[in-house]
Amino acid sequence: MSTRATRPRPCVGPTRREALRVGGLAPLGLGLADLLQASPSAPKPRAKSVIVLFMWGGPSHIDTWDPKPNAPVEVRGEFKPVQTTVPGLQISEHFPRLAARAHQYAVVRSMTHTDPAHLSPVHHLMTGRIAPKPNSDADGASRGDAPCLGSVVQKLLPSTGTVPQSVTLPWAVSHPSAPGGTAPGQNGGWLGRGFDPFLVTGNPNLPAFAVAGLNTPADVPAGRLRDRAELSRHLDRTGGTSGDFTGLQGKALDLLLSPAVATAFDLSREPAALRDKYGRHAFGQSCLLARRLVEAGTRLVTVNWPDDGKAFWDTHGDNFPSLKTRLMPPADAGFAALLDDLAARGLLDETLVVCVGEFGRTPRIESAGRQHWPGCYSAVLAGGGVRGGAVYGSSDKVGGRPETNPVAPADLTATVYHALGLDPETEIRDPAGRPWKLADGTPVRALFA
Repeated sequence: MSTRATRPRPCVGPTRREALRVGGLAPLGLGLADLLQASPSAPKPRAKSVIVLFMWGGPSHIDTWDPKPNAPVEVRGEFKPVQTTVPGLQISEHFPRLAARAHQYAVVRSMTHTDPAHLSPVHHLMTGRIAPKPNSDADGASRGDAPCLGSVVQKLLPSTGTVPQSVTLPWAVSHPSAPGGTAPGQNGGWLGRGFDPFLVTGNPNLPAFAVAGLNTPADVPAGRLRDRAELSRHLDRTGGTSGDFTGLQGKALDLLLSPAVATAFDLSREPAALRDKYGRHAFGQSCLLARRLVEAGTRLVTVNWPDDGKAFWDTHGDNFPSLKTRLMPPADAGFAALLDDLAARGLLDETLVVCVGEFGRTPRIESAGRQHWPGCYSAVLAGGGVRGGAVYGSSDKVGGRPETNPVAPADLTATVYHALGLDPETEIRDPAGRPWKLADGTPVRALFA
């Protein structure tokens, strides 16, 4: 099967084939509106914040969001599909909590690109443009990267508050067997260090978890730190030194001096029962921390699948035991609890949640595992005006390629910007003065109610 991706056709209306399929799609929560580009009078997206759940390693779409029960056993695998709260929509049996919440999210079953590496597709997804060196695990993060989602949000949606506007946790993804190490596209790139997301490292589930940089030095009084912060801002205003350096220093001092920041990162303030619901594991507690941050005013939180020391979602071998015991249960618990918690606090309507990996896995099982497969995979979106209970796009009978409405990573990035009210066509300039669009993709407007 070919991994060759195709770009979405211009969405000017349904093809004859698509129109004939509308009646059959209705039981899946789909209708004609899902096949059309949003009209000019459609409601504007209303997200104030975004939480990206990045399933690092590449989850098998067939074993999670896009089961193929009628395919040959070497394709469909060991898992059975389960009915969700949306008539006709089935997902894996090992996502029972998420199956009970399908009315709250939309599944995109037609994600596609052509890059089978781990590192370079991260740049494509997180920046909305193909990496400087695609199809490669050799190039890590650099200042030549395009700025990531969180960096652009900081630049175009600045805040006067002290809570960081962009946070990445519980680590910046990297791959131990990739020569490049840390994946590109996770920092401010050519925008500069001052626009890097605030990076939180460590396991939030551990009792000793603490966020580095939020404790004031014991030998420096708070008053002196405030004086330093004011001097930093004065130097920025007068051009007395490097704006990038003093801006970073000022941000660091603001973090140290703000009780609101320390409170936002303090998971001990949450009831034990709620922490249990998210799951007492790194992913679940990272999801809970993400909710606390958006509630405090953070615009964009990236929750990377934790460094588990066991190859993440990269299930080349031992695919089914790994998914069943190590990967899907914590993902199911954390994601479902996040949806419930945001909804209970009145935050889901204004918080877009995106769950996606860098690619899918091969339709055919090989050596008890599935290999890298960028040709077709799935993403899930909820909140922020997204129409729940919908499916966008479809894959062929074995999940090898998109059959309708292909969506590239840059299109998903553009959709995030669109949800925040930012036009992906907006231009920002690099240090050489060259204009760059926020993303090279096209928003999937049909996802929004």
